[in-house]
Amino acid sequence: MYSAGVMHAPPAFLQLAGHPVRWQLLGALVRSDRQVRELTELVDEPQNLVSYHLGRLRDGGLVSAHRSSADGRSAYYRVDLERCGQLLADAGGALHPGLRLEAPPPRGAGRPPRRRRVRVLFLCTGASARSPMAAALIEHLSGGAVAAWCAGSRPKPLHPDTGRVLRDLGVPEADERPRHVDELASRRFDHVITLCDRAREVCPEFAGSPEHIHWSIPEPSAGGGSDDETYAAFRRMAADLATRIGFLLPLIDPSSASNRR
Repeated sequence: MYSAGVMHAPPAFLQLAGHPVRWQLLGALVRSDRQVRELTELVDEPQNLVSYHLGRLRDGGLVSAHRSSADGRSAYYRVDLERCGQLLADAGGALHPGLRLEAPPPRGAGRPPRRRRVRVLFLCTGASARSPMAAALIEHLSGGAVAAWCAGSRPKPLHPDTGRVLRDLGVPEADERPRHVDELASRRFDHVITLCDRAREVCPEFAGSPEHIHWSIPEPSAGGGSDDETYAAFRRMAADLATRIGFLLPLIDPSSASNRR
């Protein structure tokens, strides 16, 4: 509760995120998951310093990490934008109740498409779960402003839980069938988003030099388990993708920003 008096220290979020190196690291993770060596190059600081500040951000719950599924040795870091948004809103309220920000609402569908649709390609290994799910979600959540394709380095038939989860969420499946990545190598995209670490390692160059973004998302069917457990893993994956897409849309489609207020 707000009370009059002297405030001796800023909120923990401001102390944590306000350090110049940590602020740069958060900014580098906004669009793409990255490894330590990439972050070291982006912020132009020694690896031991970057690792120290990543540890601080992890302790504060702003950043998380998990082992790469490609080699099991390196780790990918990602920023929790929902938590950052909530803590930033709380920080404003700590200074004055009138400065408390409202967290942006989830991105909704129904907006008329732009004259030129943003073209996004999602890549994973099998193209049976992650990439078709992402393609369907971004077309739905963008209200038609984004045209999406999905492909894999070793494509497989669509997993039944992919369609099941999309139907349960009321999301139409994307029109484009999953393809081998080589089939799309000559097409032009604005953004290419790899969804698994192995696909990132073999991602080819595309015409027009689209922006490459990486989201390190586990294969939902890899853990085995019962049918119910696999379905629950697909639902978690869909929620993760929807969150990431919701924050991505204002970056790749500026007209989306007004719809998040």
